[in-house]
Amino acid sequence: MKKISVIGGGAAGLAVSVMLARKGIPVTLLERGQRLGRKLSATGNGQGNVTNANMGAEYYFSDDKEKVARLLSRFGEGDTVAFLESMGGIFLPDARGRVYPAGRQASAVTDLFRRELDRLGVTVCLGTQVNSLTYDGVFTLKWADGQMCADAVVLAAGGKAARNFGTDGSAYALAEGFGHTVTPLAPALVQLRCDPKEIRGLKGIRTDAKLTLMRGNSTIFETRGDVLFTESGLSGDAVFRASSYARKGDEVLLDFLPDVAGEKIAAVAERGGLLCIVNNGLGRMLAARGDEVRLVKRFPLTVTGTLGFDYAQVTRGGIPLRETDGSLMSIRQRGLYFAGEILNVDGVCGGYNLQWAFTSAFAVSEGIE
Repeated sequence: MKKISVIGGGAAGLAVSVMLARKGIPVTLLERGQRLGRKLSATGNGQGNVTNANMGAEYYFSDDKEKVARLLSRFGEGDTVAFLESMGGIFLPDARGRVYPAGRQASAVTDLFRRELDRLGVTVCLGTQVNSLTYDGVFTLKWADGQMCADAVVLAAGGKAARNFGTDGSAYALAEGFGHTVTPLAPALVQLRCDPKEIRGLKGIRTDAKLTLMRGNSTIFETRGDVLFTESGLSGDAVFRASSYARKGDEVLLDFLPDVAGEKIAAVAERGGLLCIVNNGLGRMLAARGDEVRLVKRFPLTVTGTLGFDYAQVTRGGIPLRETDGSLMSIRQRGLYFAGEILNVDGVCGGYNLQWAFTSAFAVSEGIE
C-alpha cells in the first residue's frame, strides 16, 4: 500500500489527510509550525466562513478557470458542508450566502479536523519544515533533524500571504525543484493604501458604504459592505473584496448613504448639516473639504498600493493549474500533487478560498489510490 506524505497542516492539508485516511491509505502530515490549522482558526474574522452558497468559477482568479469550474462541479459547496458535518457540527449560510459553523467559531472547525485525524490514526509531525524534496524511485523528504520516504507527496504548504501563520512562500522552491514555474505573486484580500492626506482624521471610523472601483472612466468592480478607515488607507470586507481587482492608480468612490438619494441628503443638510447623516468625524472632514453633500455620495480616493503579503489573507499566483492534471498531480513528476493556495487559484472574499482548499483536496484524494 502506498505511503503518502502531506506537506502543510492548513485547510487543504488537513482535508486531504482526512480524505486519504478514510480510504485506508497511510498518511503522514508534516507541519512546520507547532499547531495545525492556524490560518483556518482565524478565517472569517474568527467565525469560520468555510464556503459560500453562491459558488462558481466566476468568483476565482486563475490561469485555467475552466479547470476550476470542472473541479467545483465535482466537489462544491454542498459537498464541503457534507464533508465537514461528517466530522461533526452544523454549518449554516447567512443572508449573503457565507457558510459558518452554527457556533460561529473557526477554531472549532480546526478542532473537528484534529479529532478526526486522531480517530483515523494519521501520523502528525509538528515543528517539521520540509526543506528538501527529491525523487529517486521514491520521494525523500528532509528537514532540519530528520527525513522520510514516501510513494506520493501532496504539497499543500500554502502561498506567501500572512507570514504570521507560517506561509512565507518558501514552499514554492520544492515545486521548482521538479521543473515547475511560479506565476507572479501578489497579495490579495488585503487592505488598500491611499494618500494619507485624503483620509486624515478618519482613522477608526467604520461605515456601511457602496464601493465603486474605477480605472479611468471604466467601472472595474462594485460592492457594498463594511469600510474601515485606517492610518494608511482602507480596510473592511467591502475593501477586501475590491482588493482582488484593484491596481495602483485606480480610484475608489465611496457612497456613504447608498439607500438615500442625494436630493434628500441636500434638503436635510440645509437644516442641520450632516448630523445624523454620517459619522460626526466623517461629516466634519467632508464639510471642511466643501460640497459635503456631493462627497457623501461620491467620496474619491486614489489607490497607492496595498499593505502587502504580511497583511493579505491569500496569495494571487502560484503553481499554474496548467502544470497539473485533472487530479492536480504534477505533469512534471508523477506522484507529486498540489492542493490549496500554493496553486495559481484565489477567490474573492466570502469563503471561496477555503472552498478551493477543500475542492483541491478532494481532487487529489480521488487521484491517489
